[in-house]
Amino acid sequence: MTTVTPLPADPARGTPVPPLDAATTAPVRPSAPATALPALVARHAERTPDALAVVDGDTTLTYGRLLGAGRALAAYLREHGVERGDRVALLTARSSRTIVAQLGLWLAGAVCVPLDTAQPRPRTEAMIADAEVTLTVGDAKLLDAATLPGPVLALPEAPLTTGRPLDASDPDSPAFIMFTSGSTGRPKGVLVPHGAIAELVTAPDYVTVSGRDRVLFHSPMTFDASTFEVWVALANGAAVVVCTEQRPSLEDLAQHVERHGVTVAFFTTSLFHQLAARRSRVFAQLRSVVVGGEAMAAAQAREVLTAFPWLELVNGYGPTETTTFATAHRVTARDCEGPVPIGRPMAGATAHVLDADGHPVDDGDRGELWIGGSRLAHGYTGLPELTAERFVERAATGRLYRTGDVVSLRTDGILQFHGRNDDQVKVRGFRIEPAEVEHALREQPDVDDAAVTVDGAGTPEARLVAFVVATPGPVPHGTALRERLTAVLPGHLVPDTVTVLERLPLTPAGKVDRRALSGRAHATESRAADAPAARMTPLEQAVAEVWSQALGIEVTRADDEFLLIGGHSLLALAVTDDLREELGVELSLADFFAAPTVAAQAALVERVLLAAHEDLHPETPEHSDVH
Repeated sequence: MTTVTPLPADPARGTPVPPLDAATTAPVRPSAPATALPALVARHAERTPDALAVVDGDTTLTYGRLLGAGRALAAYLREHGVERGDRVALLTARSSRTIVAQLGLWLAGAVCVPLDTAQPRPRTEAMIADAEVTLTVGDAKLLDAATLPGPVLALPEAPLTTGRPLDASDPDSPAFIMFTSGSTGRPKGVLVPHGAIAELVTAPDYVTVSGRDRVLFHSPMTFDASTFEVWVALANGAAVVVCTEQRPSLEDLAQHVERHGVTVAFFTTSLFHQLAARRSRVFAQLRSVVVGGEAMAAAQAREVLTAFPWLELVNGYGPTETTTFATAHRVTARDCEGPVPIGRPMAGATAHVLDADGHPVDDGDRGELWIGGSRLAHGYTGLPELTAERFVERAATGRLYRTGDVVSLRTDGILQFHGRNDDQVKVRGFRIEPAEVEHALREQPDVDDAAVTVDGAGTPEARLVAFVVATPGPVPHGTALRERLTAVLPGHLVPDTVTVLERLPLTPAGKVDRRALSGRAHATESRAADAPAARMTPLEQAVAEVWSQALGIEVTRADDEFLLIGGHSLLALAVTDDLREELGVELSLADFFAAPTVAAQAALVERVLLAAHEDLHPETPEHSDVH
């Protein structure tokens, strides 16, 4: 039988990991009572009430004040009709109020359904409907701007300070409903219980976290990594440092880490690759970094470990259905000689490598990874058939979640990741069902058919590319289709390019030939590169050189558009960082995307430089002064 051993003991922590029972893939651990998340805060509030719990700019909350604010908000919510078991949507900008609101909802016995201000309204409305939300609470300005369906309640501007002790949370009840990409064209909500999150974050043996640490909270609240960022800190008496920039640049992250003495951080794999390529000074302050979302590149891991040898670098793996992470591996220089492994199951999870018939494969052979143990989600809200399909009860192992990921077990008991066995993909850390994007494209009135694939899958440069067949009549422009999708899909689901074809290529079996589509994407880029380009101005050339460095291609045209030549939001972070270093200009991401071409961005850079140097006249050859 394929056996996966637990993480080894960390000598610095002095806590040995019990041995593996020969009949199961789960570590044999002493049983511990399940815990709801508010109890973790209450424990530290009782022991160390004056210890720092949350840092939000110049605002701080101790554990005592955090628990008091949560209890007062719970009483406020109860007064406004929130009952135990209610599903309440939360719409806030990332702040200390986000954490207080989560705590208050749980103390009132409600389930938190996080919403994202950046998501299109139709997707948010679908989430509210599918989660059967009874009330939406949040920041007053955001609620007014969103005009969401159903009852809404603005949170108090300042934390409440009085409220009777109340804790209606239950370890087995859902803490969150987290939505992931769905193949039917609608996102699917995953019911994640309190106890599973508490087990993930309490005294973790896969990463070092103590009461002296400060953990960075910078992920969107709708991304399950934010659960780790906030609650691994609060479960262990550490402090959460809230990144107040809603779309932080690489420089913003570095400044936040330095200013607040952050010691532990999570980065998506793509963001980690961007930071590693620059040997970002963010690593100089950190002691522990957890990375997850996609396969970690060995070259970038080696770069970071060589430059910052003290760093504890952890490669985490796990779908939302297994509560953020199911396996983890502390990366060493030796691991960087080949594909970086995903490690061993941890924190109550079990791992099983099975063949197509559900039988264990031999060590070293590839099979599908099934996850079991106490950390599984309850299932999908309102989707009993899909829940039964993905969460399977087996006599020999108990309840398992079928990941769809292909892995193998090395002779040393470490899991190696080999990709997907279905059409689901990951791009820039986000889990994507191409069928959801294809559905959105087919809903367009001038689109007859659509296919979506990944160009450069498994690499830091991976991008989502779409191909459509137009209906009879005027042929839509790919750029226009992309713009329409931004109104119905979140940014990570909007393809980087949309190409109109006469017909989709098919395999001999009659299925869409996605490999041929990927090749056609390269051919289209080659033809565009062969077209003659007008001479660029010196400043346009300077911008083009910065783009070229980030994109890994030669940018030769002033009308080249960042998103259409392989750019995306994470690369935009890199470009804004390089523009600051090379040209001395500070551009926000909003300004960056408002100037999508080389020419437009050069004009924007010129305006910023002129504003910074009012004595510089437009006719002055300023390009010689910005190296």
